[in-house]
Order: sequence, then C-alpha cells, then structure tokens
Amino acid sequence: MKVDVLLGLQWGDEGKGKIVDVLTPQYDIIARFQGGPNAGHTLEFEGIKHVLHTIPSGIFHSNVVNLIGNGVVIDPVVFQKELEKLAPFNINIAERLIISKKAHLILPSHRLLDAASEASKGINKIGSTLKGIGPTYMDKTGRNGLRVGDIFLPDFKERYNTLLEKHIGMLKHYEGFEYNLEELEGPWMAAIEELRKLKAVDSEHYLNDALKAGKKVLAEGAQGTMLDIDFGTYPFVTSSNTVTAGTCTGLGIAPTRIGNVIGIFKAYCTRVGSGPFPTELEDETGEQIRRDGHEFGSTTGRPRRCGWIDIPAMKYAIMINGVTELAMMKADVLDNFDMIRACTKYRINGEELDYLPYNIDGVEIEPVWEEIPGWNQDLTQLSSYSEAPEALKNYVTYLERLLEVPVTTVSVGPDRKQTLATR
Repeated sequence: MKVDVLLGLQWGDEGKGKIVDVLTPQYDIIARFQGGPNAGHTLEFEGIKHVLHTIPSGIFHSNVVNLIGNGVVIDPVVFQKELEKLAPFNINIAERLIISKKAHLILPSHRLLDAASEASKGINKIGSTLKGIGPTYMDKTGRNGLRVGDIFLPDFKERYNTLLEKHIGMLKHYEGFEYNLEELEGPWMAAIEELRKLKAVDSEHYLNDALKAGKKVLAEGAQGTMLDIDFGTYPFVTSSNTVTAGTCTGLGIAPTRIGNVIGIFKAYCTRVGSGPFPTELEDETGEQIRRDGHEFGSTTGRPRRCGWIDIPAMKYAIMINGVTELAMMKADVLDNFDMIRACTKYRINGEELDYLPYNIDGVEIEPVWEEIPGWNQDLTQLSSYSEAPEALKNYVTYLERLLEVPVTTVSVGPDRKQTLATR
C-alpha cells in the first residue's frame, strides 16, 4: 500500500481540515506529519464548527486511527484543551488517537523564547504565532529537545530541568523582557500527567506494519508549501518541512511509499503575518474577499491578507510536491464578482517571469494579470458539480490548463456537505 498525502499549496489556511474530514471514510489511518499548535484545521458539520490544532482531522470518524507523527511538536497544555473540547462528542480517544514517542514537546520556556525573540525584532517581525514552535524545532535540531517518550522515563524531570536552565540563560539576553515561568509550569506539568494516559507508540513501525497489512493511510500536512522552511518565502516561513518530503521524515515513510498527492488551494490567495505576497490587494476588493471569506486566523484570530490567485507560486508548489490532483476551496467567496483575476507572471525590473525567483522579499513585483469572467451567483446551495454555473466550470478548466493538474474537488461552503466532486 501507498501513503496518500494532503497538503496546502499556498501560505496555509487553505482548508485542509475540511477535505481530510471528507476523505477520512476512505482511509484507516489519518497521520499528521509536521507542525504543531500553530495549525488551525477547521471542520464544520451538523451545524457545529470544530478547530483542531494538533489532533488529526479524522478524529470525528469511528473505526479510523488518528496518529500524531514524530515530525509534530506538541504543547501539552494546548493539546489537553483540545481534548477537553472533544469531550461532549463522546469520542473514544483511547481507541482513535495515538502519538509518536519521537514527537517533540513544547515547553513553557519555548513559548517565552518565541515571544522574546519576536518582540526584539521590532518592525522586522516574521509574524510568528508565538506558540513556541520555532524554539522547539531549534532544540530538536540542536539535539537538546524533550520528546513524548521521555515523559515515561524515570529521569524525565532532570531532563526537563536541564533544558529549562538553558532557556533561562537565553532569556537573560532579552533586556527588559518580563515573564512568570511558575504561572506557566503548573498547568504544563498537569497536562503532562494527562498525556501519560494516552497511547504512545514507535510510530514508524506502527505505520509501516499497517501498510504491510493493507491499511490505507492519509498523511495530513499543516501550514502550506510557501511556508516551508526550505522552499517557502524565507525567512518568513514556519520551522518545518510542509512539503511532501516532510511526510517521509515526519512519519518514517520511505519515498517509494508515497501515493497520490492532493494539493489544496483557495480560489484566491491569503497570507497571515509578514512576508512577501505578490498578489495582495490592499483595496476594497481585498477587503471584500476578507469579509466574505471570514478571513481571520483560526489559531491567532489575526486578519488575513487577501489577494487574487498566484499561478507562478502555485506551479512552483505543484512541482515541489509532485501533486497529482487538486482541490479548490472557497469558490463561494468569489460569488459576488463579475470578473476574477489571476496572476500569470511577475514583472520585475521590466522582465517578465513565469516562475518563483530566489528572493521576492523587498522586491517590487508587478503582477501580470489575466481576467476570467465570474459566475456572480450563489454556489452554496449546489449539490453536484453538474449543476454549477458554466463560469465556475470555465475557471476550473482555466486553472487546469495553466497548472497541468486536474481539479477533482471544488468546495462551495464550510460544511462537509458543500464539497463537490468534479469527476
């Protein structure tokens, strides 16, 4: 068996959680392979909205195992709150959720370091979610980190204190930064006790044994390709590999085990935080997209920057990930436009480029636009793609021609029922 991969092709917030939820009945295991509580995967069904940060988006389906892989970083406090929000839905967490022993832990001091570092940057902030993600991955690569498996060892407290002393020393370099560590430590240690009650496994063995047994696995990515630590708009990126390759390192899956790669994108484009955004609209059109799309971060609550779709960036993301099919999200947000725009090239210093160059930060980029007629009607009541207006189908066909990958899914609303298969 192969592992199918689902990931974002833009700057995150594409709607990955919804599509994972829709696809889950086709799989036996849903596995998160990177990121942490900086993710906010939104699912909506039966009139209830759910936001997941660390737990995979298949958790609401019975007979499906949800695995938090070794590439994920876990804040025990955030994780515990997430579990508490699931409590009213009578989900058998012990049966449906397992955690890799090799997943790293976010300490309270990681969050403090994140806040101190971001505050010190002033106007050069990268737009961190302040969840401690970056410092945790830094300790991971620096070979200092604490892992889930460590909480079951007799010397766990000693390991914690050793890392904490290092962090306190680092915090002293941030002059004027004040904090109360004790206030954060109590809830964290209590959450560790709850974490010990859950099933922790050697996830690489678990997954490969499952594949040998014929189980179907869907790997769920977080953030988006343009936030990848290697291939994103560096340095305004996250701290992990958000691309298909991250599945291999984040789950212990060999490259030859990768099957279909489903790329998720919005019918337009958004970004949270700082960093280059060639198609950003700082006008009434951008505000209309933000308003109609409810474009505010599910993790941070921050308003998202909005713009038209960026074809060079999309082509780049498709190439890096080996995307085999596409899912277009939030088509309904463009319901009220007579004309839709797509950026097909960048004009930089008089030269037109149809690809993403090495550096676009601080570079004056003039998008080269093409206009596509809009459908200017309500899509939210559609029950099948065959009923869709021709203008929507033309937009899909237009994107397929430019991107050279089929669009197999179109989302026309937040509910899982508002998901249309094009084929």
